[in-house]
Amino acid sequence: MANKPGNTTMQIKALAVKKTGGLLEEYKFDVEPPKVHECLIKVLTCGICHSDLHMIDNDWGQSKYPLVPGHEVIGEVAEIGPQVTHLKVGDRVGVGWQRSSCLQCRDCLRGNENLCDENQGLIVTGPGGFADYLMVDSRFAFPIPKGIDSKIAGPLLCGGITVYAGLRNAGMSSGQEIGILGIGGLGHMAVQFAKKLGNRVTVFTTSQDKAEFAQKMGADEAIVVGKGEIPQAPSNKLDILLSTVPAALDWVPYIDFLDSDGALAFVGVPDAPLSIPLFPLLTKRRRIMASPIGGRAMINEMLSIAEKFGIEPIVEVFAIAQANEAMQKVRDNQVRYRAVLTVS
Repeated sequence: MANKPGNTTMQIKALAVKKTGGLLEEYKFDVEPPKVHECLIKVLTCGICHSDLHMIDNDWGQSKYPLVPGHEVIGEVAEIGPQVTHLKVGDRVGVGWQRSSCLQCRDCLRGNENLCDENQGLIVTGPGGFADYLMVDSRFAFPIPKGIDSKIAGPLLCGGITVYAGLRNAGMSSGQEIGILGIGGLGHMAVQFAKKLGNRVTVFTTSQDKAEFAQKMGADEAIVVGKGEIPQAPSNKLDILLSTVPAALDWVPYIDFLDSDGALAFVGVPDAPLSIPLFPLLTKRRRIMASPIGGRAMINEMLSIAEKFGIEPIVEVFAIAQANEAMQKVRDNQVRYRAVLTVS
């Protein structure tokens, strides 16, 4: 365990990867007491995301080692900086992908801190949540509603806000026809948000068992699309089709499924550049967009809605001692649907 928080330097015990693609090993580092807007969080749980693997493998060319993964952090505030007034010691909070932003550019002032040119990823610019404590800018630590269990809260702060922001930014309200492409770690949460906010939901997936699972999650219609097959048209034209999959597909039929002014929104990143003809967009005024996580206001809104409507990611829980085993299961796509480490 780390030294008890106080007015002196403390040592944090963590798990870190010390080289590209390496295994997690014990790692200790020192931190100073919280500065102005910082808070020290005692970590309770931390989700595992495919982005952690991308950082471990340095797929994005921005990893620095030793690297402490973990950006779906839930914990209790242990200490606060002198200017922190919105949190108090003992509050349960969560931290997602973003560590900070400038808070003064046009994007930040519009509530789009996630689009700030100076935004910093939690595990890109410092240690993450595979540790007993986390030091972070308190303005990016979000109070967790009482009705959300700590074990499911972490994935909401990454996958949850990713799909929620994608749907909202594409124009989702209620009474609409919403399509979800993929029913994995992102898709199963997207179905819940779309359905429980009053929309009719169509899921496109690759197998009958996934189609049945989609309907259990609330989908009104589930269409099975085999590899290389042309997808069957949904019963109704779609206002929004949210793609959560990492695969490159023939996007033309999916664009044709959109109603006039419909949007194809990407939150999953295909493994090849898009190849899309202009004419089907032009004739029906359709659009294509992509969306990252949400800003601070949208994250708080998402958490409130998740509590109010009982939206829960399906998680598989591992003890921190099983971290390498859990990471390998995520790497092998064997987790259904989000992995979570219990730290405390």
